[in-house]
Amino acid sequence: MLIRTETPIPSSEITDERLYWNRREWLRQAGLLAGAAVAGLLTPGCRAEGKQVRRKSNPGPYDTDEPWTSYEDITTYNNFYEFGTGKRDPARNAHRLRTRPWTIRVEGLCHRPATYELEDFIKPYTLEERVYRLRCVEGWSMVIPWLGFPLAEVLRRAEPMSSAKFVEFTTLYDPEQMPGQKAPILDGPYVEGLRLDEALHPLTILAVGLYGKMLPNQNGAPIRLVVPWKYGFKSIKSIVRIRFVEKQPITTWMKAAPHEYGFYSNVNPNVDHPRWSQKTERRIGEFRKRKTLLFNGYAEQVAHLYEGMDLRKYF
Repeated sequence: MLIRTETPIPSSEITDERLYWNRREWLRQAGLLAGAAVAGLLTPGCRAEGKQVRRKSNPGPYDTDEPWTSYEDITTYNNFYEFGTGKRDPARNAHRLRTRPWTIRVEGLCHRPATYELEDFIKPYTLEERVYRLRCVEGWSMVIPWLGFPLAEVLRRAEPMSSAKFVEFTTLYDPEQMPGQKAPILDGPYVEGLRLDEALHPLTILAVGLYGKMLPNQNGAPIRLVVPWKYGFKSIKSIVRIRFVEKQPITTWMKAAPHEYGFYSNVNPNVDHPRWSQKTERRIGEFRKRKTLLFNGYAEQVAHLYEGMDLRKYF
């Protein structure tokens, strides 16, 4: 496989020092105009330097110092089986997906179940300055500047019951829009899940954009989960339902291949996939391999969630 080592980012894809994203304009383009006050989404200090991109001047608490993956690579090399099994298939096929109108159902063991239009779902959550520059495993290792907000804010708004121990997520099921769902590979709709304390961790976010732009269809538009210390398939895309449950959900990949894909799926160099080693990783755009970091480098933030657990058993 040939991997490009230099992929210039088109100037139209990068916010430079002279251009400020206006929250009202972004929401207007996204169809999410909520009448919020004008505020900048990206501040000076983000500009293209070949493939390297400088960080914002006001980094968040979990920001990485590593160079961002190019917008082109992030949006053309994807795992999204609903649009095909090839890494380039989603970018070619995802234009079929209609992201407006879009509803999200929050239900299950909570005191405030509700069905939201996407605009109303996002409206309470301030987007300004919420750019999360995170290491992620999206098929390959990447560093992505997400735009979103913590999932915890949504969950607390729903007021989960004391009996709720897990959160289950479901992707849209519509084979006409998502032709990959017609293939006999995975049972639809796609289902993922987290333990409630994982879901409430501030590193777990709902993303609605990247690089200061609306989330492209192939990256999980209009709203997706991002759990950066887990393998990419845990970060479910195109979410239509969030459900509080008492028992651990049977997720799509667990159902398809339980000996290969466990519920937790934490990035762990000490636990190999049955068909390949996970001790090293390759970042998209690079030929060299690098050592895989436990919890994808976020051990300091999340290791306490698994204290006392056998991570080989609970893989």
